[in-house]
Amino acid sequence: MTDSAPAAEPKPVAAPVAAQPVPLLGDPRHSGKRPPSYAPIPQGLRSAGEDPAAAVLPDIVVDGAAYGPLTVRAASVRGDSHRYLGEPRQDALCVTRIGGPDSGELLLLAVADGVGSAARSHVGSNEVCRRAAAYLDRVADSLLGALRSGDLPAFTELANEAVASIAVLLADLALREGHRPEAYATTLRILLVPLDPAVRTRGFMAVGDGGTALLRSETWHLDVTHEEDPEASGMIDTRTAALPLARTAVTRLISCLPGDVLVLSTDGLSTPLSGDQEMRDFLREAWGSGTVPGPADFLWQSQFRVKSYDDDRSAAVLWEGPA
Repeated sequence: MTDSAPAAEPKPVAAPVAAQPVPLLGDPRHSGKRPPSYAPIPQGLRSAGEDPAAAVLPDIVVDGAAYGPLTVRAASVRGDSHRYLGEPRQDALCVTRIGGPDSGELLLLAVADGVGSAARSHVGSNEVCRRAAAYLDRVADSLLGALRSGDLPAFTELANEAVASIAVLLADLALREGHRPEAYATTLRILLVPLDPAVRTRGFMAVGDGGTALLRSETWHLDVTHEEDPEASGMIDTRTAALPLARTAVTRLISCLPGDVLVLSTDGLSTPLSGDQEMRDFLREAWGSGTVPGPADFLWQSQFRVKSYDDDRSAAVLWEGPA
């Protein structure tokens, strides 16, 4: 029997490097001295047995994209009251690309706000975003042509055809599922942005309320589409137009400049933005500094809280880079 070889001397272990503290954003900022009463975090969930469509909707959606000088950030967040009551997020959003590389492509940014009193509006809002993207992709060439030439009548005709088609599809879906069409009632706001940097015109179409704000040279322009003008066809009131009963859109062509920040949102953001100076100041600093926030930072920033405003909140924000 031979002696076993001596065990190797253990190698010294280097002392651990002091860990850097993990940065935490914490709760969203708020207006005023005290935060709103509701907790600013996800709470109750729907039961899959009660409503499968509601049960699988996430509390929060974050998205984004970058194409050359154009950068998009988007977020949709369940409102504090819906969280407290365990109700689904009725807002929806869409960030996608339509058209083809040969004929010209556009970014499509959309937000939809399900009508609170409509029992299936959380389905309606998501469906109109999906169906709008599919329909507008088929007519992307014509839309881009209208934007290149600044032809508002042509753009309006295309928008109205799209809205009418989407409305029929949504109403048919409701009937197939055994519901009245108005149970799926939702607003819809869309911004179409050509990827061609030579085209600085953006196309806007909307059914129902919400907001379209412009941050230019550190100054807010809160009604860039002039929908609150009583003389305009897009007049907003408490009886907002909604799909699938509506068949026409409010349309505008918006000319953007390098450095502009264009905010497309549901009224969960547009209403407190127009009414609260602290919120405007905070978002001016966050979004108008010339640096586009990352998705996580954008989500945190977009949740700036204002007392008594506890609705779902969705925004798609476009940063216009250098020409």
